[in-house]
Amino acid sequence: MTYDSKVVNRIKRMEGQLRGVIRMMEEGKDCKEVITQLSAVRSGVDRAIGVIVSENLVECVRDADGDLSVMNESIQDAVNLLVKSR
Repeated sequence: MTYDSKVVNRIKRMEGQLRGVIRMMEEGKDCKEVITQLSAVRSGVDRAIGVIVSENLVECVRDADGDLSVMNESIQDAVNLLVKSR
């Protein structure tokens, strides 16, 4: 699977947010501010997972060439990935 540059940019943004959280912790910032930033990172991770799974599912269904059993297996795999990520 190839990853869209938008997904990679999402991950890079989260990386920057995590660096910011570490800096906040090292500076002794209020826990509410730290938790707010960590929540933003978690939301970003959830959105990235959703995008990656959905793009992969579209690709798998396209590659199934109308084979219902392959499509159903791809859908089940996608659902399992989403459940596992929770």
